[in-house]
Amino acid sequence: MNKRFPRNSALIMADILKTIFIFLGATAAGIWFSFKGFDEENIIMLYLLGVLLTSLSVNGPIYGLIASACGVLLFNYLFTPPFYTFYFEDKSYLITFLVMFTASFITSYLTMRIKKQAYEAVWKAYHTEILLETSQKFQQAEGTEDICQEAAHQIYRLLERTALVYPIQKGALAEPLIAAAPDTDMGNYLSPEERQAASWVWQHNQPAGAGTNTLEDRKCLYLPVWSHDTVFAVAAAAMDQKPDIDQSYEKSLLIAMLNECALALEKEAVNESKKQISMRVQQEQLRANLLRAISHDLRTPLTSISGNAGILIDNGSVLDEQKKMRLYIDIYEDSIWLIQLVENLLSVTRIENGSMDLHMEAELIEEIIQEALRYLERRSLEHPVHVQLSDDLLMAKMDARLIIQVLINLVDNALKYTPSGSPISVSARQEGKWMVIQIADEGPGIPEKHKSHIFEMFYTIGNRNGDNRRSLGLGLALCQSIINAHGGTIDIRDNIPHGTIFTFTLPAEEGTIL
Repeated sequence: MNKRFPRNSALIMADILKTIFIFLGATAAGIWFSFKGFDEENIIMLYLLGVLLTSLSVNGPIYGLIASACGVLLFNYLFTPPFYTFYFEDKSYLITFLVMFTASFITSYLTMRIKKQAYEAVWKAYHTEILLETSQKFQQAEGTEDICQEAAHQIYRLLERTALVYPIQKGALAEPLIAAAPDTDMGNYLSPEERQAASWVWQHNQPAGAGTNTLEDRKCLYLPVWSHDTVFAVAAAAMDQKPDIDQSYEKSLLIAMLNECALALEKEAVNESKKQISMRVQQEQLRANLLRAISHDLRTPLTSISGNAGILIDNGSVLDEQKKMRLYIDIYEDSIWLIQLVENLLSVTRIENGSMDLHMEAELIEEIIQEALRYLERRSLEHPVHVQLSDDLLMAKMDARLIIQVLINLVDNALKYTPSGSPISVSARQEGKWMVIQIADEGPGIPEKHKSHIFEMFYTIGNRNGDNRRSLGLGLALCQSIINAHGGTIDIRDNIPHGTIFTFTLPAEEGTIL
């Protein structure tokens, strides 16, 4: 659809042919009217109809003038005596011709004016549709690049020209987002000279390029996309593809679109700034919580270790073997707890810094479970631990060191928070492309209100069966981070009739034999 009303009045062959055919038809109908004895007024109406049809079917006001003149001349030549000449004996025909020409010209003018208004109404409706759609697209866009890409696409639709939008990222002019026809040669618009113009607009917050007084030899018109004295992007429209933008209405729409784009980019920048501030606050809070927790909770086991060691040094010779063994066990358990805490803290630090590298290899599930249980062998003497595997050769892709740490944390939780003598089950099975591993206990379970927070860092549950003084609330949060890094999931549910089941998944190794 031609969205802009044509303003070129040059004679186009197609329009000339349309005019000729219309008046040939009007003349043929006039001859038939004359043969049937109709009055001259009826024939004049045929030529007025021809002028009206010409004005509707061709572009340019000059055709209406030509059609009006042709109608008068053809009527004089064919239907007024003497026939087949442009001479007329009855001087009253002069008035008839003037009235006919005037009526034809007015009809043509009014028709062309209505046609122009119709074109402009359609074009304005199209503009309004683009602006409304642009606003909606900006609201739905995610990130600076999506907003700039959408802006380029909408500018292309609005102006029917190749459009480029250069986002400003990390204090520099980024690569442009482009919207253009498929066969467009983009080399002319991506040259160093064109980029220089975009850079100038960014630095000076002023238009430049084609159609301006700055760098006017460039092929694109460059406009800043700015708000509150901050330039968020530079928009460019190719001006060598068709005549310059010369309609103030169209210019105002382009500026309105760029203002919408600037607001969207400003909102995105504010959101990103808030996100960064929130992340820094969370990191500072994490450091503060770690320091507070470590300074408070390390004191108990260290005091216990130093106190027990002092007793053995000062009174070792007078203590019986049973008391000595009790002190040795206490020192051992406190040191194991400290080692586990340090491992968790190191893993948390690596995850928070994004420096945790996974060394993914195919591992036997049975070997991984046995390695974790060997670490907890002394602690598990008070609980029967059962291992159930659907097959001895179950394999999964994992970082063995980290998954062993997950199993240690989950089994250790079951040991700490369940009554002595209650059984603990570790099972594994394959479901499709995933290996499903479960740790189940028959303890008191976890209240429903705590389940949604159980994987949050530093979240602990008061439980008389556990040693709350030694719980920083890192274990389950760390487990979730490690499993997510493997692409799996971890969740918690009740073990009927009582107890808790932790379930996590890992990618199964394709070579697993079932």
